[in-house]
Amino acid sequence: MPFVLFQLEDCHLCEEAAALAFAAGLAPAFVDIGDDDALDARYGVRIPVLRHEPSGRELDWPFDAAALAAFVAEEG
Repeated sequence: MPFVLFQLEDCHLCEEAAALAFAAGLAPAFVDIGDDDALDARYGVRIPVLRHEPSGRELDWPFDAAALAAFVAEEG
């Protein structure tokens, strides 16, 4: 899957981001950063973060449907 959503368990913002991703037709892989110190250090204050794996570009929260659509369109 080209998209990964970095999140935490029981994070209501992460649930909102996932709903936006699904509504946009994406099926991202989900990575819980809670058990990984390196990921927590990188994403802890930024989650949820949607990452396009092939390009390495990331979209930090907060984002809405329009920002998500623009991000996806840029990644082709």
